[in-house]
Amino acid sequence: MNIPGTRMQPLEGSLPLADISQIRRKWLDLAYANLSAAQKLDLYLPDTGEGPFPVVLHIHGGAFAMCDKREIQVEPFLRGLGRGYAVASANYRLSGEALFPKGLQDLKALVRWLRANSASYHLDADRIGACGGSAGGYYSAMLGLTADIPELDDPGLGNPDFPCNVQAVVDWFGPTDFLKMDEQLAESGLDPCDHSQPNSPESRYLGAPITDVRERVRQANPITYVHAGMPPFLIQHGRIDSLVPVQQSVLLAEAIQRRVGRERVEFDILEGAGHGDPLFETDENMDRVFAFLDRHLGSA
Repeated sequence: MNIPGTRMQPLEGSLPLADISQIRRKWLDLAYANLSAAQKLDLYLPDTGEGPFPVVLHIHGGAFAMCDKREIQVEPFLRGLGRGYAVASANYRLSGEALFPKGLQDLKALVRWLRANSASYHLDADRIGACGGSAGGYYSAMLGLTADIPELDDPGLGNPDFPCNVQAVVDWFGPTDFLKMDEQLAESGLDPCDHSQPNSPESRYLGAPITDVRERVRQANPITYVHAGMPPFLIQHGRIDSLVPVQQSVLLAEAIQRRVGRERVEFDILEGAGHGDPLFETDENMDRVFAFLDRHLGSA
């Protein structure tokens, strides 16, 4: 699956929908907050069992500006249903509607909603793993690292008595330090090197050219928030990714190893893989992903 992430793609572009016809237990378009039509999730349970099921929270990518929770990006993670996981797939406010940190605040509200409604949907509120690719990988990392950062939260979106932390993170090729992306692409001989342009995904996400808002770039960088209490991370990135350079994940993995310890992060570079490459979704790699989740969430 190639996730459309080219910086000039029209925002109305979309991917094919995932085939969810055979999933018997599902709830679609559940509202987790009420400020925006984007604040909805789809929730899927394994066909059998009463749970409570650990939760794979899938966050779609799309350059912060497009795509949807029900498109084919969710398909590899739906394999978790056969492994004893519930799967939640999230929409959130995109950059055309709301700027950083609103999308992150939405996803924190979603985690709180999952906990507040865990009994009704047979979910294990203490075992939630955030997973996604590209912008979804970025948001997964931010969920894992910023649960205790008040300026990046909005408890007023609902269920403020519940925590918004997650217990594991799978970050596929998510950006980290926006200001270094063009330099890193150039180092690798990849192009276009246009992340600093006013219409880049990162500039639109922050509401200004990233070179003009360096402090906001720092606030939006997952590396800023690496800390001892963070959950375990699995980071995977393609060596020849020409949209989000592999060095973005190298920086995050090295920061975790340096500040917290090597035991808190597993980092794989997929040789020959580009952005949204099918190599991420092979049976072999998904077995790797779910083995990581099993270790840290303990599938029922």
